[in-house]
Amino acid sequence: GCILDGKLYPFGETERTENCFRCSCSQDGIRCCSLFHTPIGYDKKKCEVIFNKKTCNYDVVQKNDHSKECFVYSHV
Repeated sequence: GCILDGKLYPFGETERTENCFRCSCSQDGIRCCSLFHTPIGYDKKKCEVIFNKKTCNYDVVQKNDHSKECFVYSHV
């Protein structure tokens, strides 16, 4: 298998790791892609980005009220 972040993964495909990556493990090593997009276009004065491990995505919320989402107009 392959070790990533101290955890052993079997050879083959792993649909989702604990840190929200999709990985392929072979005898050559492990290759991973993120399952999330990073928001870059939002009001940085009023809002902040919080990573949600449950959904494997970033939530963009108001700094003073995390229950209110902010509009995001671009991701990378």
